[in-house]
Amino acid sequence: MSKKKLFLLDAMALMYRAHFAFIRNPRITSKGLNTSAMFGFTNSLLEIINKENPSHFAVVLDPPGPTFRHDQYPEYKANREEMPEDLRAAFPYLDRLLDALNICKLSVPGFEADDLIGTISAMADPAEFDVYMVTPDKDYAQLVKENVFFYKPQYKGGGYDVLGPAEVEEKFGIPPEHIIDFLGLKGDAVDNIPGIPKIGDKTAVSLIKEYGTVEEIIENVESITKKAIKASIIEHAEQGLLSKELATIKIDVPYEWDEKELRIEHCDLEALMVLMSELEFRTTTQRILNSKLNPNQSELQKDLFGNNVGDAPIPESSIPSDKKTLEEIETDYKLLSSSEERSALIAEIKAAGEVCFDTETTGLDPMMAEIVGISFSTKENTGYFIHFPAEQSMEEVKAILGEFQEILLSPDILKIGQNLKYDILMLRNYDIEVAGPMFDTMLAHYIINPGGKHSMDALAQEYLNYKPVSIETLIGKKGKKQKSMRDVELEPLVQYACEDADITLKLRNKLAPEVKDNNVFDEIEQPLMPILAAMEFEGIRLDADTMADYSEDLAGRLETLEKDIYELAGEEFNINSPKQLGEIMFDKLKLGKGEKQKKTKTGQYVTNEATLEVLAPNHDLPARILAYRGVKKLKSTYVDALPKLINPKSGRIHTTFSQSVAVTGRLSSVNPNLQNIPIKTADGREVRKGFIPRDEDHILVAADYSQVELRIMAAMAGDEAMMMAFKNKADIHRTTAARVFGVEIDEVTPEQRSGAKTVNFGIIYGISAFGLSQRMGISRSEASDIIKNYWEQFPRIKEYMDECVEKAKKTGYSETLFGRKRYLPDIHSGNRTVRSFAERNAINSPIQGTAADIIKKAMLKVDAAFKAANLKSKMVLQVHDELVFDVHQSELEQVKEIVEREMVNAVDIGVPMEVEVGTGQNWLQAH
Repeated sequence: MSKKKLFLLDAMALMYRAHFAFIRNPRITSKGLNTSAMFGFTNSLLEIINKENPSHFAVVLDPPGPTFRHDQYPEYKANREEMPEDLRAAFPYLDRLLDALNICKLSVPGFEADDLIGTISAMADPAEFDVYMVTPDKDYAQLVKENVFFYKPQYKGGGYDVLGPAEVEEKFGIPPEHIIDFLGLKGDAVDNIPGIPKIGDKTAVSLIKEYGTVEEIIENVESITKKAIKASIIEHAEQGLLSKELATIKIDVPYEWDEKELRIEHCDLEALMVLMSELEFRTTTQRILNSKLNPNQSELQKDLFGNNVGDAPIPESSIPSDKKTLEEIETDYKLLSSSEERSALIAEIKAAGEVCFDTETTGLDPMMAEIVGISFSTKENTGYFIHFPAEQSMEEVKAILGEFQEILLSPDILKIGQNLKYDILMLRNYDIEVAGPMFDTMLAHYIINPGGKHSMDALAQEYLNYKPVSIETLIGKKGKKQKSMRDVELEPLVQYACEDADITLKLRNKLAPEVKDNNVFDEIEQPLMPILAAMEFEGIRLDADTMADYSEDLAGRLETLEKDIYELAGEEFNINSPKQLGEIMFDKLKLGKGEKQKKTKTGQYVTNEATLEVLAPNHDLPARILAYRGVKKLKSTYVDALPKLINPKSGRIHTTFSQSVAVTGRLSSVNPNLQNIPIKTADGREVRKGFIPRDEDHILVAADYSQVELRIMAAMAGDEAMMMAFKNKADIHRTTAARVFGVEIDEVTPEQRSGAKTVNFGIIYGISAFGLSQRMGISRSEASDIIKNYWEQFPRIKEYMDECVEKAKKTGYSETLFGRKRYLPDIHSGNRTVRSFAERNAINSPIQGTAADIIKKAMLKVDAAFKAANLKSKMVLQVHDELVFDVHQSELEQVKEIVEREMVNAVDIGVPMEVEVGTGQNWLQAH
């Protein structure tokens, strides 16, 4: 007879872990609720249930108020920061989740969760139960025995490590029963358990192996040879004993064992669906419905999919929701099949003075997809769809779309859409232009809430309490079996397409008042969108032969580097394995001898770039590894990948510029990301050689703002010294070095200028003395002195940064010179780490965002000047502070003059802008 499996989850530890796993990209619902902790915890719980199939299960919580340990030692956990507000707000939802899932939750006043877990694990009959303690907390290792296992989440996700007695001893170097001695000696900073000073991990393990318990170590202290350790133990013996007591998990908490209480039961579907809808956990809901917690699992799957479907996923559309759906509202959606019907629609659009439209296509790449249909809506709850079947010729499609050209170009008709740039590009492939006034609901919401979700489905749920038809109900989930819109039956396609246009129109009606008179929306983002569409349509030519030659060169260098690495290591090994590399460097070659080497949570050596850079000056192997990694990444990510993205129809690469991704206002480049091509190394810069003019009649021009963020910082802070340096066209880094290091400008050394440059740019991002010392290779005290001198020389910069933080605390957001807002919900967080992150954003977001606004304004001015001069030349790329143009040779001087003039004069912030303009037969030459 197999043993029963009891899983005990430490709720607080797992909720904390889940919350901070999403700290840089939290999961926020359409109503602004942070669900990171609940999302991570719920999915961990489901993973365990589905993977391990436990018979018994409980979630154990810490009770409110102090515990017996606080009575023993008032400073216990005194250094713990206050729980983040978003995490605190998650616990009522945890209660509701466990109630809805019928999962037992346990807590005993005066005792921590680990004490109750320890007690239950001790009570469980070893002949009947295997107990699994689920927590990232290493203290639980002391409870491990024959039938009790430490079920530890792996570092940064990726499953669990299951530790029995042998695994604990292998990991810690001592058996489970001595973990409390280890903690008594070493202490625990997390819980503010002091331990005995001067005793670290290795010393604690060696003492335990030689003498045994803390008590036995104290008893035999006179035989310890290391004087400093001996003296510390003698002085802090009582503290060591107290620390051991504080670290010992109790196994005699007053709790009555009742295995029936802990049995896995079916969930309360009705309560669960209400909660899941509130949390907006759609995929997670499917997982619950497909688990043993669902009382109707087999019946649901049989009804929906037929017999013997095993673990087939339940469609999202079958999950109950409190949102309205298409079936619940009265609509008038029509398929238009004749020219007469289309003429009537055109007349209706002209009378309305506005129209919302949306294209249905065969794919997500507008440069490669075919149009399947187009939908229109002029008033709420109505929609019209024009279908273009596969057998219809290109000329026939163009002719029908051409009927709407007047409407789409009219300066008197507002064009409305969700992600309009895609539709503009799609129509341009059929020789249809879109111009005149536009309103993009995605961009409008991005301005309102830059950190939110901007998809139509998310906006519909947030603003309309409506759940649109999921595209997956038409074409299935992503993957090889996913269908094309061409394969969808006409009637559901009509309903889906018309709903898209209708819902987008409704969203415009909701969002328009919120962006009324918003300068960032009206004067920057909305007018920039069609310009970006034109840039994407043009694309830029890539010389595949140049890339192929460079790929061969890099392959040869990789071979040479491999040989060098194996020779230096004295053996062949998997260079791409951090584990094997760590063993070679630290166990075999003893690099970094005398310094404690960092290890990951899984126990392997850290071999990241920062570690290798520290070691490289003293040994050739780390330097070769760094070179190998750089060449390998460059080859795979850019040199080999970019030629595969050349569009066969145009012969050029067409990146997508996303306006609604970066909360700072910067544009993002995807598919491919041309903004991330490395330019700080000679190898990285070589990639730019592959980007060339479209033909021999053209040449590339690149124009780059010089030190724009420093100029903005000087202007926004109003620092006279820095502003004057820019007005006098002085070398700002040399000027800074002279002031900070107290020397004449002519006496500034290259090293001092380089250091000043590091400080100048680091200050914008809140660099610390530690960070500066790492970057400059100096001591922390030297770095601290440099920063102190910087504040003394440029006092308004420090004052400005403090003002940014204070303003954000008062308003809840940071703001650019032009009114772009970034909301900072964590600016008042009681958790120092979370709050500090928000404060840094309060300082650098106005600077980054203003830089983004300036280059966008420059793009608008350059585009207008090109059109006014009727130029053939095209703007093709934007990379942060740089614009790239494909210029007709006959227009070269004219373009250079226009670009420099318009970029320099795009705005007046009180500090002059400087632009460097270059030309060349490839991007590298031009830059």
